Amino acid sequence: MCIHPLPYPFRRPGPLAVPEELDTIHDEPVRRVSIPSGDEVYLVTRHEDVRKVLTDPRVSRNLNRPDAPKMSKTTMMFQDAKLDPDPPEHTRVKRLVMRAFSATRVERLRPRAQEITDELIDAMAAKGPPANVAEDLAFPLSIRIICDLLGVPPQDQSRFRRWTDHFLSTSRYTRQEIHRALGELNTYMSTLITAKRESPAGDLVSALIQVHDDDDTRLTEYELHWWCRLLLLVGYETTASQLSLSVAKLLSEPDQLKLLRADESLLDGAVEELLRWKLMSGSLSMLRYVTEDIEVGGVTIPRGSGLIPAVESANWDREVFERPGDLDITRTDNAHLTFSAGPHFCIGAALARLELQTALGTLLRRFPTLRLTIAAEKLRRTEGTLIESLVETPITW
Repeated sequence: MCIHPLPYPFRRPGPLAVPEELDTIHDEPVRRVSIPSGDEVYLVTRHEDVRKVLTDPRVSRNLNRPDAPKMSKTTMMFQDAKLDPDPPEHTRVKRLVMRAFSATRVERLRPRAQEITDELIDAMAAKGPPANVAEDLAFPLSIRIICDLLGVPPQDQSRFRRWTDHFLSTSRYTRQEIHRALGELNTYMSTLITAKRESPAGDLVSALIQVHDDDDTRLTEYELHWWCRLLLLVGYETTASQLSLSVAKLLSEPDQLKLLRADESLLDGAVEELLRWKLMSGSLSMLRYVTEDIEVGGVTIPRGSGLIPAVESANWDREVFERPGDLDITRTDNAHLTFSAGPHFCIGAALARLELQTALGTLLRRFPTLRLTIAAEKLRRTEGTLIESLVETPITW
């Protein structure tokens, strides 16, 4: 294994391109990298190994340890000493959350997602081109869906964009600014939960308050608050960013765009292939802690080490994906790991897919001549944040 650590996340050579390191990094199953906090950790590169690591009980998500690496110098992102993010405690809590955040509840949102999408695209059409996918469709759709789901009043929805920007910051804001913004969010969530206790409705927050296990085990007050906040913060930013990048990527691939326009049954496959590209971020949020010595690809990773299962690298593994550097919306058996695997499989995967399918399909149907207003290589990515998007996704038709 190479001794000199690579800086991670890897730099992208273009706004819609994957890092050049992904073409060769699989030659080593494990690679040392340095992350924004300055810590050095092990990066697991191959699809099979990444999947195994994600389900290995010796690889902990609990970073509340004195010797654990940190994602950033300015924030303790996804770290909370009052919660144990590992089984069996995580399993208990996630089971309760999943009872409220059921597939049935998500699927009931499909007509609402279509209604909001139509409303936003109607407004784009009425104003006329050009438009910005990010601000005119992706972010307003996603924030309205997650707020509808949680039961957040419409007049409060605009405040969450700023809070999320701070929560996901790796270098954009100071520690004091992040602390202040999250304090505002915590106060808001406490007020919302109190209101839902007094007047429960058909929303997810009300359901989370009421949900219990067979032995009447419920979410604690702190667990309830934490999950409501997490779902609100990351339940829209990731999907909105993915939608903006997906539109830009598809419009930059005329052959694939033509295929999809000719056969809308390819839409679900197109969404999965665009998810495989994982254009919105690296895998810094997958940071883990090794509780016992483990062997990965013949390399021993010692107890106490930091480890990142590199999902974007797994999605680029030639042993699993033929011609991974080609965007191929007809790809079958697309075993990407963008939503993770095992006990920490993304709870919002079904909702993200629903929004991406609805918005992308509707946008292409409504605007048969849809195209970018500038060359794809001139697009600009956001910086200093865990979830990267495009500063602007300018389109015309």
